[in-house]
Amino acid sequence: MTTETSGSGDVARTLELLWGTGERPTRGPKPGLSLDRIVMAAVELADTEGLGALSMRRLATELGTGAMSLYRYVPGKAELLDLMLDRVSDPGPYDPPKPGERVDWQIAVETMARGFLTLYQAHPWLLKVNQARSVLGPSTVRSLEAALIGLEGMGLRDPELISVIISTQSFVQGIARMEAEAQEAVEATGTSHVDFWKNQEPFLVRAMASGKYPRMASLAEDTFSEDFDHFEFGLQRLLDGLKMLVQERSEAKKRPAAGAAGPDQ
Repeated sequence: MTTETSGSGDVARTLELLWGTGERPTRGPKPGLSLDRIVMAAVELADTEGLGALSMRRLATELGTGAMSLYRYVPGKAELLDLMLDRVSDPGPYDPPKPGERVDWQIAVETMARGFLTLYQAHPWLLKVNQARSVLGPSTVRSLEAALIGLEGMGLRDPELISVIISTQSFVQGIARMEAEAQEAVEATGTSHVDFWKNQEPFLVRAMASGKYPRMASLAEDTFSEDFDHFEFGLQRLLDGLKMLVQERSEAKKRPAAGAAGPDQ
């Protein structure tokens, strides 16, 4: 469940801070304080304690300053959140392919998926943010640019390429959310997964022996094993489906258009 919403602050001011010269504070700055340092400290706090712990007052304490000093750099928490989202979206150094060079789109999708998983694991608070209305900063746009270039070889229409990115991110987000919520359950209850399911075992054994759930009762012993990698399985199935689509489009382009004159006409 999301607890914060991106794009809920002063969007114009946020864009100025992301793209312009908005780092200059409105009044005298505190020595050693900068917008970059504020955003990084906010990300670190959210990483270690979650978004619930993030407030302008708490952040000021972490930085050894007063809350009013932060407002000289950023209007408030809503705008700060958008700056944080763009900061963690930074894809890092990226060398675009040379003119005429095509990237293997399958490698691009795999790289994208693993990058999303790493991102969510490093910053689980991202799963708590509704990003339906993201404020697009330089890191986010650079990341999208790299993804689109990697998918060019698929031969799909632009809306379909965006859908490939959305589908990949949504799949990974589901896996990451499952992992994060499982860990949250342990921390919230103090009960391990092993103990939790062991407590249910007597009831489940009786239910399976009743004959009312024959398919469930026939499941293999390792059906719910933690050793099964749902991420890898799902990623490969996603790639299988995309391969079929790319192949269909490629074959369709080779076929003559309906009504086209043949060689003898």
